[in-house]
Amino acid sequence: MSTEIRGRSIASLAVLLQSGALDAVQLAEETFAVIREHGDSAIFTRLTEERAMREAQAASQRLKAGRSRGLLDGIPIGWKDLFDMEGEVTTAGSVVLATEQPAPRDANVVAALAAAGMVSVGRLNMSEFAFSGLGINPHYGTPKNPVSTDTHRVPGGSSSGSGVAVAAGLLPVAIGTDTGGSIRIPAAFNGVVGYKASRGRYKMDGVFPLATSLDSLGPLCRTVQDAIWVDAAMRGLTMPSVETVGLQDLRFVIPETVFFDDAEPEVVAAFEAAVTLLSKAGASIRRQAFPQFTALFRLMAERGALVTAEAYAFHEGRLKGEAAARMDHRVVARARLGEKISMPDYVAICAARRRMIGEVEQAIQPGELLLSPTLPHVAPPVAPLLGDDEAFVATNAKTLRNTLIGNFFDWCGVSLPNGTGTADMPVGILISGLRHQDEAVLSAALAIESRL
Repeated sequence: MSTEIRGRSIASLAVLLQSGALDAVQLAEETFAVIREHGDSAIFTRLTEERAMREAQAASQRLKAGRSRGLLDGIPIGWKDLFDMEGEVTTAGSVVLATEQPAPRDANVVAALAAAGMVSVGRLNMSEFAFSGLGINPHYGTPKNPVSTDTHRVPGGSSSGSGVAVAAGLLPVAIGTDTGGSIRIPAAFNGVVGYKASRGRYKMDGVFPLATSLDSLGPLCRTVQDAIWVDAAMRGLTMPSVETVGLQDLRFVIPETVFFDDAEPEVVAAFEAAVTLLSKAGASIRRQAFPQFTALFRLMAERGALVTAEAYAFHEGRLKGEAAARMDHRVVARARLGEKISMPDYVAICAARRRMIGEVEQAIQPGELLLSPTLPHVAPPVAPLLGDDEAFVATNAKTLRNTLIGNFFDWCGVSLPNGTGTADMPVGILISGLRHQDEAVLSAALAIESRL
């Protein structure tokens, strides 16, 4: 087994590449060797070895000639199978799209990171059409959560392969999407860093959608600093704009509503231990009820979910045609709920959303970020969910519960590893901010990470 590159961060690999101690071609070759040696065929839907070696050779030549494009030059990266890559079919985790035409060009963010010198090694598995928080996929397999030592546990979704690839040490970074928690959930379940950027922070050209009023992007990686560098490159910047702050400069509000309901005791204990640590280090922390969060779930029960309405509208042709028989029946059942959401319902949901966002913005004090458990539980075993649709639906709903609040209220957020819970599985802590507070959230996450 190669021990030289497995599990290293971007920063660690960049030092080796920039100094000449490691060649970009060697790094790419060892990355593919590690992926194959790991042996979980469900992590990737396709390896893009030809492209990767071509990009690695170009990076190697630049680095040797002293023409480095920056710290990301030669660094391997994987892409959730929602991002167009030139010459590749974007399947979105579904066999329904497997016979579609290959993408004529890279998605905007794929092109941006290629311009920074990154080496795209493959397309990563996901929940079909990104419509589940568990990461179970009947078509391409369900990646094994690499942290589990007792049984096959869910990887989290929908960016399942992205979370597992980083947690297993196969890649230093993978790019996912997040409509209801699809970056932060696999980050928490697998014990890695997951950054959901504000909606609209990156150009969405060439990204297969789920619900455009909720969809956002971001990296899963090993450190917050890595996320900061990748974020800058995804926006076409040569330098990050995130400042370093001390814990004594940070102000947090803990939402007491919904986030802790039916949470596992170990999850709550890990969170409270972190709060105590941060408070002793000088962070200002208060607690507050947010009735708007309860109102959100009441709105969903009465009118339907925004994501379901938009997903149904996008997939209506597939759901009413022969393609539905070839889709995950659980995805079909959930998406078809959108047919019951009328236009007046949709308009009412959007109007309520605007009003509730304004109310929450008024309730949060200037300069405050939100601090909460990422999820109410650790990654559950896969087996009990496969043959029991009721258990699947209930577990999926509970898994998505905390994180979907951030999407509805248009927040950005970073999930950090925060110890372990049941069966020694990872627990996450979530730092969230209002829309476009990304720099503040990343600065806070950087400060918290160093303490945790």
